[in-house]
Amino acid sequence: MLFWIVAAAMTAGVVLLIVPPLLKPRTQADSRSAYDLEVYRDQLSELEREQARGLISEAQAAAAKAEIGRRMLAVADEKAAPAAATPRSAKVLAALLAVALPLGALAIYGKTGRPDAPAQPLASRNLEQERGAPPQNVLAAMDKLRAQLEQNPADPQGWAILGQAYAKMGRYTEATDALRKAVGLSKGDVDILGSYAEVLTSANGGTVPEEARIAFDGILEKDPKEPRARFYAALARFQAGDLKDALERWRGLMAESPSDAPWVPVVLAQIQQTAKALNLDPAAVTPQPLPPEQPPVAESQAPNGGPPPAQEKMIRGMVDSLAARLETNPADVDGWLKLARSYSVLGERQKAVEATLKAKAQAPNRPDVLVAYATALLSAEARSDKPSSTMPTEAVDALRQALTAEPDNRDALWLLGLNAADAGQTAEASDLWGRLLAQFQPSDPEYALIRARLDALKAGG
Repeated sequence: MLFWIVAAAMTAGVVLLIVPPLLKPRTQADSRSAYDLEVYRDQLSELEREQARGLISEAQAAAAKAEIGRRMLAVADEKAAPAAATPRSAKVLAALLAVALPLGALAIYGKTGRPDAPAQPLASRNLEQERGAPPQNVLAAMDKLRAQLEQNPADPQGWAILGQAYAKMGRYTEATDALRKAVGLSKGDVDILGSYAEVLTSANGGTVPEEARIAFDGILEKDPKEPRARFYAALARFQAGDLKDALERWRGLMAESPSDAPWVPVVLAQIQQTAKALNLDPAAVTPQPLPPEQPPVAESQAPNGGPPPAQEKMIRGMVDSLAARLETNPADVDGWLKLARSYSVLGERQKAVEATLKAKAQAPNRPDVLVAYATALLSAEARSDKPSSTMPTEAVDALRQALTAEPDNRDALWLLGLNAADAGQTAEASDLWGRLLAQFQPSDPEYALIRARLDALKAGG
């Protein structure tokens, strides 16, 4: 009898976990990744049209498509936001699940279950899987990434991804080690530094350690509006006993945050807790947040299929803010690269070229800067009305310089190979793409693409 009581309670718990989310009204989230993908698809379509009209050469089109494809891959795994309002189908599904789950479980167990069976021997059970450990394929992917980083340790983004993966698994020692390497290689990237400081805090049981506090304060010196750093900097003051400073910091963050920002409920709770500790009225000291950034459903899509007006205004504001900050701090090379990527997304390709030129002036020998400059030139050339059979000389020179500084640079090898193939320099193209092919495994999708191009060269295509 006890078994059936427990089984009924567990079934009810499952129903309560699954059904309520289906009944909740949902607002359409601000999915930047979905917008980016739509922009990139439009760019690919436009490239096809321009190539068909003979406005651009095959090499230029291939180079531009390669860059667009790389950017699409970078955002393709980001999930789109759910649609607005709870549809009727969700309500019907919730009702069916509430009935079908218990009845279906009872029917299946009645035929296959064995409540009188003895407990399974411990040695034959997969305890790691039962404890919610990551699937084996995830662990294998992490091991592969770590092996690649050991072969090529100068990859800050790779170490950052590995560190964040370890952090999600609760393996904070390995997470901090990986993120510490990423911080050392990233030359002050605020996102990586913030992730590192946040993991240090999680590893310390939620108490902000001194190293993390210094990191968050350093981020705020570069970007005083960064919300994660503002929250944790205030938390560090709160934990150190400086309640007044913590309260003012959280109040400032609340007053400057949109009401639909995900951190608003947490900040609100901290303000109320701190106010009570200071014998203040929480309602009197809690400021109102800004209006929500998410536009109403009726205005969520612009007539031309582009981003909503409110979102477009927000994106433009962020880009303009970054550009203004870089004018006062022109030595921020990574900031110029970020601005160039933003201009590319907005379709302002000449401004993207100018931004990469500013980055190149500050770091004339950095391979990633040189590749970004060449890519911006190729993208701008693809949009011009001047047909050309080869890449611009400035782009080729920049790519060759990048390859001299970093002989295994994948982008430079690929683009220079395209240029050589288009110019009929088969031997040079084969050499460049052969060096590129050696960096991939036969199971990698890139391997098949490069192998096919090499075979086409040998066949005279």
